[in-house]
This record gives sequence, C-alpha cells and structure tokens, in this order.
Amino acid sequence: MAYDDINLRVPGPTPVPEQVALAGARPMVNHRGPEFAATVGEVLERLRPFFGIASEPLLLTGSGTGAQEAAVVNMLSPGDEVLSVTAGVFGERFAAIAEAFGAAVTRIQGEWGKAISSEALAEAVRSNPGVKAVILTHNETSTGVTNDVAALVAAIRREVVGSQPVVLVDGVSSIGAIPFEMDQWDVDVAISGSQKAWMSPPGMAMVGVSERGWAAHAQARMPRFYWDFTKARKNGEKRTMPFTPAVGVVHAMQEALRLMTEEGPENVYARHAAIGERVRNGIQSLGLELFAEPSSVSNTVTAVRTPEGVETSSLIKGLRQRRVVVANGQDWLKGSIFRIGHMGWVHERDIDGLIGALEATLHESRLEAAV
Repeated sequence: MAYDDINLRVPGPTPVPEQVALAGARPMVNHRGPEFAATVGEVLERLRPFFGIASEPLLLTGSGTGAQEAAVVNMLSPGDEVLSVTAGVFGERFAAIAEAFGAAVTRIQGEWGKAISSEALAEAVRSNPGVKAVILTHNETSTGVTNDVAALVAAIRREVVGSQPVVLVDGVSSIGAIPFEMDQWDVDVAISGSQKAWMSPPGMAMVGVSERGWAAHAQARMPRFYWDFTKARKNGEKRTMPFTPAVGVVHAMQEALRLMTEEGPENVYARHAAIGERVRNGIQSLGLELFAEPSSVSNTVTAVRTPEGVETSSLIKGLRQRRVVVANGQDWLKGSIFRIGHMGWVHERDIDGLIGALEATLHESRLEAAV
C-alpha cells in the first residue's frame, strides 16, 4: 500500500500537507546559524495565539510524553504533594511520571468516557491543603473526551487560600485545534506535540509557562538536564535550542504554522468543530455508539464502541484494506472501542471516505457473521 493512498485517521501522527513535508525535507542548515534562528523565531511567535499566551512558549526536541516529564521535573521537588485528575491512559501516564520522580501523587479518578467534575476537583483540593501541583488533561486521547479546563482551574483557584498550586495541563491532542487560553484560564504549564494538531511530523514538543510556573521552577529540585526549562528559555531568547534539535521538524512546523496563521485560529477551531460533528453524525448514522458522553465529546478524537458481534481487530484490518487507518482502544478498552483521529490537516472528504469505508467494512463483517 502506498503511503499517499492512506486515509490516516489515527490520533497521531496525523497527515502532513505536501508543502509541509517538502519544507521538512529542505537541506540541513547550521542549527546555531542565522537561518535556523530566523526559523525558530517565527515558530515561537506563531505558536503564541494558539496557546493563548502573551509570553513565548518553549521548544523541546521530543514527544508529548517527553513534555509531560519536562513539566513534572521543572515544576516539582521530590515529596511534593500532587493531585492528578485521571480518566484515561494519558492522564494516568502524567501521574505515573510524577510518581517516578518522587512526587506524592493523589489521584482523582474520573470515569472513563466522562468529563471531570469541577465539584469533585474542588473537594479534592479542600481535602489536600498542602498540594503543590494539580495535573489536568485537556483532551484525553484514549477516550475522546474534552475536559473544561477553564472551569477546573477556576475551581482550584477558588478553593486555595494563599500560595496557589501550579496547574499542569496536557494539551497534546487539543492545543492548535481546540480553543485554549492559557493566560486567561490561569494555567501554569501547557504542553503540546508537533504530530497532533500542528500538521507536522513527530519530534518537537511545545511548552507554555506562566510567571507562577517560572517561580515554581526556580524552587523545583527534581533532577533534570536535557529537559531544563532554564536552558530552553535562555536559548529561545537567542533563537536557538540547548541541544541538537530536530531541524527538519522545525522547518516543517514553520510552514505548517504559516498555513494555520493564514487560516486564522478561529477558523481553525471552527473547522475542527465542524469536522468533529461530521464524524459523530456519520458514526451515529451507521447505528454505532460513541464512547464519550455527548456533553464532553472531542473535536479531535472520536472513540466508538465496537458493535456486538464484530471484532475490533478485524474491523481495523478491514478498514485498512480500504486504505483507512484507525486506532484500537488502549488499556482495558482495547478490543471494545476504536478511535478516529481528526485533527490538523483534515477535511470533509477525509471523513466522508472514512464513513464510507466503515459502512462497507461493517456490512462485510455482518455478512461473514451470518454465514
């Protein structure tokens, strides 16, 4: 199967426009030279409106998981009390990273497929007055749920008197596709990854840090070297990076961000909202059930319950034979749901192709089961 024949509908990596792919294939440049400095400066500037941040974000060479680790080790010290709101694989991963570095993590376990309750979070904050950090997930990729980060952070701020905890938000599969207002929502650290909404290849992580976050960073004592935000900030001011970056990915991001800026953030968000609705309508028109509750469905990832009598692995294989690639469920959901990614470079024709292939595959599966 040729790569350009595939309708790639996994939650990441996501499709890359041709001009972005070509930009990533430019000849190498000196990553300490003026050409690359100009590229870094443009990328940093164009990221700001999508993060909703007045200051410049940081660029790190790594994946979204690397950004999760970077957020933890730059904000915390061993033994710090942390509340982690988890209702899926990636919220759990964020919590596990904090534990691995010695944080005392208390999990607020939400129900997978449902949004996190701000009332439950407020109660947890009241019950843990010494908390130093709260970990949230904006868009849970494993369940297709988008949480109301603005309401969750507001609940934290209302409950805490005195020194406020830092709020760390995983926006890996949301920022760049779903509205995110880091400054307005009073978020302290927000992370994302190039391979999701940014129409770029994997390899770069982006991190926004608030003034409160920088103050916490100055006191944090978890071990760090490669992920050190101070190094990243100082180098960013000089339009470079602390260590050898993924030069080709940064070139690709430059071109992708030009396209996103030309489209405009509000239009990018509106396109994703319309595409998300098109996916959900198409799924339900086939008689299938969404995994996420209606009030918290994501506009970047849709999780679908596999219908009775159909094996998820067989369904995925059948779709692949029709040049459509979707993802299985994760953890205990593997085999009971499949996940559709629709973020970044995605349009109506991609979704219509997906729904048509899914209808044909289901029809074939039911015919085979009837024999």
